Amino acid sequence: MKALALSIHTVKPEEVDTLYQLSVQTFKETFEAQNTAEDMQTYIEDQLNLNQLTAELQNQDSVFYFARLDKEIVGYLKLNFNQAQKESVLEGKAFEIERFYILKLHQGKGLGSQLFKKAIEIGKDKGYKLLWLGVWEHNTKALEFYTKKGLTAFDSHLFQLGQDAQTDILMQLKF
Repeated sequence: MKALALSIHTVKPEEVDTLYQLSVQTFKETFEAQNTAEDMQTYIEDQLNLNQLTAELQNQDSVFYFARLDKEIVGYLKLNFNQAQKESVLEGKAFEIERFYILKLHQGKGLGSQLFKKAIEIGKDKGYKLLWLGVWEHNTKALEFYTKKGLTAFDSHLFQLGQDAQTDILMQLKF
């Protein structure tokens, strides 16, 4: 069977509506079964609204990427560099993967591995040798994926989802 090949492109400011729709859909697919509707809605309204996403797109130290399979957008990635990072960790020598999502319909096809490989390539091109990310302690699927990719836990932080303070495990990868 031929491997499915993603094309990965930088999200343009005029694509913010598509980014918004994809952000909300993937966030709900990933987390709504384990969280209250109120906490989910609060987070989406506060952190994934059009104004917030537009501001993030305008930050020169943050870059969003769409992952396409043929013409269909099947996932996205957000990388943070320098001051855009959510935490000051690893002595500033790493970059952050803040968001990394593949639509549920397309998971298990090797697309996440391709998108992850692209994140590493982008970091290498910018001179980095280390990346980090935070993953919810109850997101076992993501924890397994990142562990399989060679990431190791080095710390934790709180992630506020509505009224619920949750623990994210911070993971790193040297490459």
